[in-house]
Amino acid sequence: MFKFLFDRDTWQEVFDSFSKNKLRSVLTMVGVWWGILLLIGLLGSARGLENAFNRLFGDFATNSVFIWGQSTGIPFKGFQEGRRVQLSLTDTKKVEENIEGIEFVVPRNLRQTSVTRKFQSGNFRVAGDYPLLDMVEKKRLLNGRFINQNDINNKRKVAVISEDIYKQLFEKKEQAVGQYILINNINFKVIGVHKLSNVNMGPPIDMHIPFTTFQQIFNQGDKIGWVMITGKPDYDIVQIEQDSKLLLKNLNNIHPDDKRAFGSANAGKEFGKVTGFLTGMQFLTWFVGIATLIAGVFAIGNILLITVRERTKEIGVRRALGATPFEIKRQIVVEAVFLTLVAGILGIITGGWILILLDHLFGQGDDAAIVNASVSILVVFIALFILVVLGTLIGLIPAFKATSVKPIEALREE
Repeated sequence: MFKFLFDRDTWQEVFDSFSKNKLRSVLTMVGVWWGILLLIGLLGSARGLENAFNRLFGDFATNSVFIWGQSTGIPFKGFQEGRRVQLSLTDTKKVEENIEGIEFVVPRNLRQTSVTRKFQSGNFRVAGDYPLLDMVEKKRLLNGRFINQNDINNKRKVAVISEDIYKQLFEKKEQAVGQYILINNINFKVIGVHKLSNVNMGPPIDMHIPFTTFQQIFNQGDKIGWVMITGKPDYDIVQIEQDSKLLLKNLNNIHPDDKRAFGSANAGKEFGKVTGFLTGMQFLTWFVGIATLIAGVFAIGNILLITVRERTKEIGVRRALGATPFEIKRQIVVEAVFLTLVAGILGIITGGWILILLDHLFGQGDDAAIVNASVSILVVFIALFILVVLGTLIGLIPAFKATSVKPIEALREE
């Protein structure tokens, strides 16, 4: 069989067959070409969207939930409806100790305040944070460092500012790290400059200072603004959110059915919706692409049936000269596989060009909608394998048709 594939006469016959009907052969191949082009193009685009999404959330612990206090909606244990709920550091410690599946609990505070340097000033959002924040919401530092534990322990007056604050308070190319700025009329040393994250669960934060320093200068005591809870990979963040809220209600004398007392934003839940959409899109792409391929291959089968009909007398002569039915079938199948493979390879090449074009048009910059739109070599080989299988199967139909006519009847064909 493999020796037959390398036989010059085999391929000469294939090319002679197609050269007699060039236009028909090309039009026949268009269906397969379009199917593989569609498959490669859609799969590559889906991968580009997935890459863009992963880059968007790359610095963020997606299995997270944010919880903050609001006001009660149900009277409970002598407390009236509308009581303001204030979270505390004690609450966060209880949550971390008692809720199963939690990896990190990060308490946070936020305040809008004035920031001044020399003759430049502005109002910015200043957050009191722990070093742990950099593990769940990675800061893209342009210079310097983030807050560390020594800053927390010593209540140091240091700040990590955003690139936007740097541009407003500092001259172009001026070194910010090591310089001093006034926050709420208190001198703070700049220890780092960061780029704002693409993902903000809430208002963008312009500046980070040690949590303990924030407590001191703004007289916060044990109070916190909100808490960020990150679950372990194998745990359901929705269940962690429910368990944490129930515990917090118990700690703050709030009715278990009160839905107004705590607000929350579940990043893991939203992330799951997007990943589910991307998975569904990839499935739909494979379905549409393979369905189009099958339609194209069937077109090849139909054309080969017409070709066999036109070559009936030729096949009769070959049978009369001693060609076996297997040899006739083999030749027809080779022609079918050759057509599908050539059309498929052209489709893969064209699809690759389209992905390069998409990446050039839409894949540039930090806010790119598509990032590195591409398909893996494995996908290409799978597509080629499917083409060979489909080409072989569809080639068997005209092959059996070619050998179903007796030689004497074929020779009489006009």
